[in-house]
Amino acid sequence: MDAASWDERYRGSELVWKAEPNRFVEQELAGLQPTGRAVDLAAGEGRNAVWLAERGWEVDAVDFSAVALEKAERQAADRGVRLRTVHADLTLWTPPEATYNLALIAYLHPPWPDMTQVLTRAGAAVREGGTLLLVGHDAANPERGHGGPQDPRVLYTAEQVADLWRPYADILRAETVPRTVTDVDGAGRTALDALVRAVRR
Repeated sequence: MDAASWDERYRGSELVWKAEPNRFVEQELAGLQPTGRAVDLAAGEGRNAVWLAERGWEVDAVDFSAVALEKAERQAADRGVRLRTVHADLTLWTPPEATYNLALIAYLHPPWPDMTQVLTRAGAAVREGGTLLLVGHDAANPERGHGGPQDPRVLYTAEQVADLWRPYADILRAETVPRTVTDVDGAGRTALDALVRAVRR
């Protein structure tokens, strides 16, 4: 989907996604001491970015949907925190190097060649000792999981992501993780996500 399609999807007063942070983002980062600047790449309506700001991070929320970023700003204001929103296409945007103590990428799925560029730039944007966290739909999900994109060209494995970060980061976790979701009929299903956490050397 392009930016215009996402703008249309996000248009309206209701949130497309929940206001609470993603469960894996919360699990992995709740114990991480806020130590300065964080960037949320593909921030959408800001559920993870606002949560990080509430914890004391100085957050840049980047997305190519202006409508989503407006909702993120409203959500932040409603909850008494501040975000710096950046309206940009992540396949083209280059963050400043060695600037952030945390880079978060949650459910970003451009074609893999574009994704490798985003991942490489994210790694360069994090300072020594800073954290990189990715959560996304795993490549195994279409066959063994539920929901999410079905096009294999926009999916990846945890190992693919870890391999890109290994030259300059220590990989703390790289695995496929199950996530329980509720289907439209109210039934519980299991989705498979890729989760990678690393620390910049």
